Amino acid sequence: MVFPERFSNLPAYAWPRLRALLDPVQAGGEPINLTIGEPRHEFPDFVASTIAEHAASFRNYPANDGAPELLDAISGWLMRRFGIEVPTAQIMALNGTREGLYNAAMALFPEEKNGQPVVLVPNPFYQVYAIAAISVGASARFLPATAETGFLPDLNALDAETLNRTTACYLCSPANPQGAVASREYWKDLLALAEEFDFKVFSDECYSEVYRDEKPVSGLQMAVETGADPERVVIFHSLSKRSNLPGLRSGFVAGGPESIRRIRQLRAYAGAPLPMPLQHASTKVWADEEHVEKSRLRYVTKYDIANAVFEGIDGCGAPEAGFFLWLPVEDGEAATVKLWKETGVRVLPGEYLSRDVDGFNPGKNYIRVAMVAEEQELQRGLTALRDCLYS
Repeated sequence: MVFPERFSNLPAYAWPRLRALLDPVQAGGEPINLTIGEPRHEFPDFVASTIAEHAASFRNYPANDGAPELLDAISGWLMRRFGIEVPTAQIMALNGTREGLYNAAMALFPEEKNGQPVVLVPNPFYQVYAIAAISVGASARFLPATAETGFLPDLNALDAETLNRTTACYLCSPANPQGAVASREYWKDLLALAEEFDFKVFSDECYSEVYRDEKPVSGLQMAVETGADPERVVIFHSLSKRSNLPGLRSGFVAGGPESIRRIRQLRAYAGAPLPMPLQHASTKVWADEEHVEKSRLRYVTKYDIANAVFEGIDGCGAPEAGFFLWLPVEDGEAATVKLWKETGVRVLPGEYLSRDVDGFNPGKNYIRVAMVAEEQELQRGLTALRDCLYS
């Protein structure tokens, strides 16, 4: 079998690159890992008991689109959280949102649109966006999301020729890694472009429940508010960040009836539905908000810790939302090595999440720091980082 040419020049994934960078270097202190966004807060006690209670259903094939009670729970959550009525026929349970973000492209992107289709991708970005575009033969157009653009993709950088070929735009709000939140005004501008040039918006909303004060809006919520075509927006949510359950691999996709019909059809042929014991647990988790609020308030405390540690240092404050710090440095790789070598604090160079475009990599002068550690450990790590890189 010949490996398709379009995959041959992919850059190495972030984590193998990080290991190659740091593993040959001796840590300069007790290691503190602030790299991967793997939540460590408590998840609900009932998760394990619910899985055990329904363990016998491991012997059954799972409901392909999601059990009716799970879809009902998700629909109810969407109404409570965003005030939008989404029928269960317009929702599908996911085996982790990465599956959905990839397979939705396979199900929904056309083979051509005024020539080779274009997929708009924020830069920096979650790597599955780019590989989804490549997999369907589209051209990924990387839009800088810098301090000058509010760390959101610069819509003003788009020309008519690109927009006429655009089939979809990936948007992550709150953004990974910068924590920026798309405002209602930003959403209105994006949806106006999507309506005018007939493309979809894939809205990655996995960090929507990690915020300080104002709740981030949803793409589907904004589609309803603006009167956009119901097929215009497809949203993706997860229990990984909301409920501190990354290992459960449970999320959902929701959108217009035709979009979800096509995504469900692809799942029937090539997907991996969530095992039924995990669907039962997910049903209860989506219905419970107490644990979500407790976790969110812990992140607010972590925002305060970060603001106190970096007080007076430009660009180093806590984000609007999400649980990453996006800290400016002279060179991300050099800063990462220096920090590890001198303190044992492990972070991720920002350029590993970004792509060079016309000689510019918007992540090169940043490091990403995950605020998932226990509060005391986080404070030690951030203090060591400040003293090493900003003193």
